[in-house]
Amino acid sequence: MTAARLVARCVRGLEAVVAAEILQLGLGTIDHLGHREVHFRTSRPEPRAVRPRTADDVLLLAARLPDIGPARAGIDTLAELVAAADVDALVRRRERYGGSGELTGVEVSASFLGRRNFNRYDAEDVVGRALARRLGTGYHSRRGGVAPPPTHSAWRLTLDGTWATLMLRVSDRPLHRRAYKVHTIPGTLHPPLAAAMARMADIRAGHRVLDPCCGAGTLLIEAGRLQPDARLQGFDMDPDALRAARANAAGCRAITVRPADAGDLPLTDGGIDRVICNPPWGAQVNAHGLLGRTPSLWWAELRRVLAPDGAAVVLIPDAGDLATAVRQRLTPVHLQQVRLSGATSYIVRLEARQDVRPRRPGAGRDGGGSRLA
Repeated sequence: MTAARLVARCVRGLEAVVAAEILQLGLGTIDHLGHREVHFRTSRPEPRAVRPRTADDVLLLAARLPDIGPARAGIDTLAELVAAADVDALVRRRERYGGSGELTGVEVSASFLGRRNFNRYDAEDVVGRALARRLGTGYHSRRGGVAPPPTHSAWRLTLDGTWATLMLRVSDRPLHRRAYKVHTIPGTLHPPLAAAMARMADIRAGHRVLDPCCGAGTLLIEAGRLQPDARLQGFDMDPDALRAARANAAGCRAITVRPADAGDLPLTDGGIDRVICNPPWGAQVNAHGLLGRTPSLWWAELRRVLAPDGAAVVLIPDAGDLATAVRQRLTPVHLQQVRLSGATSYIVRLEARQDVRPRRPGAGRDGGGSRLA
């Protein structure tokens, strides 16, 4: 079997993380890193080869031609991508990797870099209608804002200034839609981003892992998928968040969640090996309790519970806030900018500075929690 040419789509800023996962798991070899894309090849005829958890989606490369440029006059030439694609081979590979072997309908999603004298719907319609004619099936245009039928095959068109690329999604739905996510809450974390943060945390078997503001439990669940032999616990003040986390993590016996204020955690000093968290910084979710009154308590409490050789991976909206972390004897060792839903954030990995820490008055309690069934 010849190697399949695949494209992993991802959050902007995670391209190198996705490539590292593909290489570390032996899923394939990397051809190219682009804007929100990792191009790779694999000869493994199994679904696992096209399921990197840090990727939003994985698609089969159908055809690639030079970018048509910004002029609307050249838009009809995008149909040449369809003519250049070996559709029969694409469908066989898609089925081999766990997708449907039938193309009962067509829908196309387009994106491009730079200004154009046409919009995404213009480009989608040219390619979608050409695909429908070639396949002898229907085409659903996104122009009207109505979601396509779930049975339609999903095609992706990108124009990056150099290439026009046509791709076919392997699975029946995007990889970022996790089956475990049965309940959500405002501010819930994008699962591939959570998977990337869990990988950056370098969680080992037996590690005690904490999310002090666990929300719907996404970070804990992704960490558990990555390292099932870790002990994972989360806290949150919001009863809706705790209910969502318990529902999403049902069956993950290594995860416990319970109510607590992230500014005054019911944990002993130095007992946590890894902290992974997307704290409530106020953009989508406001902080409550002690953190609502004194936000700097977040870093102080994080440092208190970390083991002497512990580390934390945290999503922050502004790198300037790291000054407070440094004052709390936390050393930033890696900072990575990501862009999600039009907003810029930073993933930071911090390590506990090796020095003597005073115990907090009254610290040392570590009550029991309810284990998820």
